[in-house]
Amino acid sequence: MENNKIRVAITHGDTNGIGYELIFKTFADTEMLELCTPIIYGSPKVAAYHRKALDIEANFTIINSAEEARDGRVNIIPCFEEEIKVELGMPTQESGTAALKALDRAMTDYREGLYDVLVTAPLDSNNIQGEGFRFPGHHQYIETSLGEGKKALVVLCNERLRIAVATDETLSLKDVPAAITKEIIETKATQFFRTLRSDFNISNPRVAILALNPGQPGKEEKEILQPAVEELFDNGVNAFGPYAADDFFGKGYYTAFDGILAMYHDQGIAPFKAISPESCVKFAAGLPVIATSPDDNAGFDIAGQCVANADSFRSAIYAAIDIFRCRENYETPYANPLPKLYHEKREDGEKVRFNIPKKREGNGDKKEGHGPKTFAPHPTENKEEGKQAQNAAPANTTDNTES
Repeated sequence: MENNKIRVAITHGDTNGIGYELIFKTFADTEMLELCTPIIYGSPKVAAYHRKALDIEANFTIINSAEEARDGRVNIIPCFEEEIKVELGMPTQESGTAALKALDRAMTDYREGLYDVLVTAPLDSNNIQGEGFRFPGHHQYIETSLGEGKKALVVLCNERLRIAVATDETLSLKDVPAAITKEIIETKATQFFRTLRSDFNISNPRVAILALNPGQPGKEEKEILQPAVEELFDNGVNAFGPYAADDFFGKGYYTAFDGILAMYHDQGIAPFKAISPESCVKFAAGLPVIATSPDDNAGFDIAGQCVANADSFRSAIYAAIDIFRCRENYETPYANPLPKLYHEKREDGEKVRFNIPKKREGNGDKKEGHGPKTFAPHPTENKEEGKQAQNAAPANTTDNTES
C-alpha cells in the first residue's frame, strides 16, 4: 500500500439521511480523487437510489473487497445482501442497521490492513439500538472495536480551534463537578498534548485548561485543577490555566493556544461553534486507527433535497489524510532511534536533557487565593487577539504575567 494513494474508508451512515449526498458532492471534485482513493462501505443499490432522488451526477465502481479498490475511482463495497427500504428523512431501525453493518465491515477490513484512515458519514445512534444492545455512538464503537484497550479523546477541530472535553458529553450538568478529578484532568491533558505533537505536527503544543467555575477560583480550581496544571507542567506537558471560560473566549485568549480542554460539553463546544462554525471535524484521538467524522447529524430534515453542505465532510477527509501523514512522519524516527543526548552543566554537574521546556516562574509574589504561579498564554504570531492575550492575564490565574 506504500506505493498507492492514501486509502480512505468511508462508511455510508444512515441510509435515510444525507450520507450519500455528502459523498457524491465531495467526490464531484476530481481533485479529491487525485488526493486519495475512496472506499465506500455501503450499498450500490442504495447509492443509486440516492443518486436518482438527488438528480445528481455521480459515478462509482462496485468492488467486492477493499483489495480491489482502484485509484481515480469512487469504489463501493456492498456490506449487506438483503434489500432495504429507503425512506428519505425517516429514521428507521432498518436504516440504522444498514449503517451499523457498514461500520462493522469497515472494522473488519482495518484489522486486515486494507485501508489507511476511516471517515464516517452521519448516523443516528437512537435508531441503532436494539434488544440487548446499546449503540454508544460511532466514536465509542470504534474505540471498543479497534482501540486495543485505549480510550479515545474526541477532539473537535478546524483550522482555527481544537477543543476536547474532560467529561462525558452526555453527562448532566449537575453531575459534572463530581466527575472532575485530578487524575482525569492529567490523563486527558497529557493525551491531548501528545496528540497535538504526533497528529497535528506541533512540536511543543500549549494546552489551556478551562476552569469549572466562573469568576474567582472555587473549590474545584483550588483542589483539583490548579494542582493538576502544576503537576502536568512538572511532567513536561505545557498546560496552562485554569481560565474562566467567559474571559478566555470573550477576550481572545484562545488564540494563544494549540488545544483547549473544557470541563463539560457546552463549555467548550458552544463557544467553538459560535466563534468558528465552519468545517468542524470530530477526531477520535489516541486510537491506532485514524477516525474522523463531520460534525453533522444525519440530516433527516433535509435528506433528498440536495441542499446539504459538504464542507465539513470534505474537511473530515482532509483532516484524516493530514493526521495520517503527520503521524507517519512523527513515528518514523522512533523506528530506529538515536541514543539520547545529554550535556554536562559545569556549575553542578547535573545531566539535563536537551529541549525539555522549563516551568515559567512568575515575576512577583504569589497572591492569596489565585492558585499556582502564572501560566500566562504566549502571543500568537500576527494575530491581534494573541497580542491582547499577552498583555492581560485571564481570570483564575495569578496577576504575575510573564513579560
